[in-house]
Amino acid sequence: MAHQDLPDALLVAIEAVNEMKDPEDEGSSSFPLLAFCIAKFYFLRSSIAMRFTSLAHAGGVNSIENFARSLTRATAFHEITPRRPSFILAGDSTGEGEDEDLGYGGFQTDYARTPRSSLIGEQLLRSTSDGAVDDEFAIGDEPESNLSRVVSHQKSEGERRNGGDHSSVQGSVRGSQSIFAIAPHLSTPLAGSYGTSYGTLRSTLNESSMVHAGQLWRQQQVTGANIADGEHLPLIVKEVEEDGKIVLVIEGQSTLPQTILNSTNVLIGVGLLSLPMGLKYSGLLCGMILLFLSALVTSYTAKLLAKCMDRDHSLLSFADIAYASYGRKANIATSILFTMELLAACVALIVLFADSLNSLIPSVGLNEWKILCGLLLIPLNFVPLRLLSFTSILGIISCFSIVLIILIDGFATPRTPGSLLEPATQYIFPANWLTLPLSFGLMMSPWGGHSVFPNIYRDMRHPYKFDKAVKYTFSFTYVLDATTALAGILMFGDNVMDEVTANIIGNSSYPRSLSLMICIFIAIIPLTKIPLNARPIVSTIELLCGLDSRAMPGSQALTGLSGYTRGIIKVVIRIVVLIVFVIIAIICPAFDSIMAFMGSALCFTICVILPLLFYVKMFGKEISRRELILDYFLIAISSVMAIVGTIWAFLPKELIHAE
Repeated sequence: MAHQDLPDALLVAIEAVNEMKDPEDEGSSSFPLLAFCIAKFYFLRSSIAMRFTSLAHAGGVNSIENFARSLTRATAFHEITPRRPSFILAGDSTGEGEDEDLGYGGFQTDYARTPRSSLIGEQLLRSTSDGAVDDEFAIGDEPESNLSRVVSHQKSEGERRNGGDHSSVQGSVRGSQSIFAIAPHLSTPLAGSYGTSYGTLRSTLNESSMVHAGQLWRQQQVTGANIADGEHLPLIVKEVEEDGKIVLVIEGQSTLPQTILNSTNVLIGVGLLSLPMGLKYSGLLCGMILLFLSALVTSYTAKLLAKCMDRDHSLLSFADIAYASYGRKANIATSILFTMELLAACVALIVLFADSLNSLIPSVGLNEWKILCGLLLIPLNFVPLRLLSFTSILGIISCFSIVLIILIDGFATPRTPGSLLEPATQYIFPANWLTLPLSFGLMMSPWGGHSVFPNIYRDMRHPYKFDKAVKYTFSFTYVLDATTALAGILMFGDNVMDEVTANIIGNSSYPRSLSLMICIFIAIIPLTKIPLNARPIVSTIELLCGLDSRAMPGSQALTGLSGYTRGIIKVVIRIVVLIVFVIIAIICPAFDSIMAFMGSALCFTICVILPLLFYVKMFGKEISRRELILDYFLIAISSVMAIVGTIWAFLPKELIHAE
């Protein structure tokens, strides 16, 4: 083959290897041959990589790569404390220019000072705690949303692309109490979070100096701290003309199928494994009605959250809605609820891991399995979030596989117990009415996704399709949950255990291979879900300890620590969090009680009561009388069921004869 016929990669490799050849060995032809082989290998590898890349990009906006990016963004939505978002300005329709990082404190554009209030700004204006609101601001300009600031038409597009008047970035901070004005991550002795200031420093230092000092403070505090950049992808904002003015709004990136996948990933979890026990406590008729109504009401409140998000484009999350509706106290309350929800979910997963493997190998012991689970989770707790997001899809696959194996075992077994062909004895109504309140939380526990639905909605490319996404997601989830609940109770009746998989594993009539597969899938779920659920708790503890870039240290002893020392403390925090999970799992070993508590105390509150309260608060007289009556009725009924269900979850089972 002539050299001119070879690809460029081969020619480069041949030249490189020829330079390595010994000049005295002129008769040797092994070097060109070696170069040809090496270059051919790299050429083939490059060709295969290009094919995989083209496959990943096939499908346009619904390509595999875009699905992966959407899933990564959705995984980062679980947050307890407000996190600094970054913004990127979307390119214009002509495709000229590159996206710009707009930061958090302002945009690199010249803003007209047009009064435009945001709901968050109004709450900040009302806030008077700790003298946080500046008197000058309280009398002067109205707050303005960071996404609603008007772009001045006096500057050309080229000037704005080149940065515009940078003084406007800091200048826009003054007089604005938007949550985005002085970022929480710039909390310093000069500027507090949410744009607050302390003492008389504000009168002696201008806003530009305060923001610059905050940036320097942050750089000092996080030097060498090894913060994982890229775990929280930036939000893309675009310019939209409204009433003759150009405003900035968030540009969603997820399509309808991607939104359905993200929502399904949130809803489908191990809660469905306790649904057969819920039917045992409530009876078939009452239980199925409760499950259907839970799906119906939570889908309704999910749509209400979307309406609340449309009220103000600066609202990004559930916590933002809470803050805009009822102020800082509501924000703190939601943070506590989110922490409890994530904590209970992690504990339940450890209990599930131990119960299932103990049914397969009882000689090890329940507590030993829980400790082993904690040890396995230690290295996974340090995996970057962008990698954990891909493992979360294994949780969905595992849940599907578990349900499929349950159905296969049920139809493959001709005789009871454990057969769908010969069902066990059933009760239409509860055999013991005292156990009915236990089913309230169990039937509600699979629907706990509202804490991230606002983020998912804001990430949509076409937000008007959110109702359709909710319809598909909740319908599919309900079918899967109802199938699992009915299959479990029909197969085992009164003998059904806390999680139906324990019955499957303990039944010797089933194929051993299927039981082993269930154990593998159950082991996968905690190992993939717990690191994701624990991440917000860890970041919150780091924030409270002053190790996070978003706030000052609470103790002077932490100020100025080296990056190495901070890294050691962060490692200790992550390990201690897992130890706490394991200890609670040992103290509270009942899986159904944990799920009942989650459903009653947390899911009723986060998924039903709070969204309804936010909606009524925000829209007020705009709501029709009929809808208002319905909303207040749901709030009252849900509150009663939440209180009763929570009390019953902590009662000894012997007292209500639930054994």
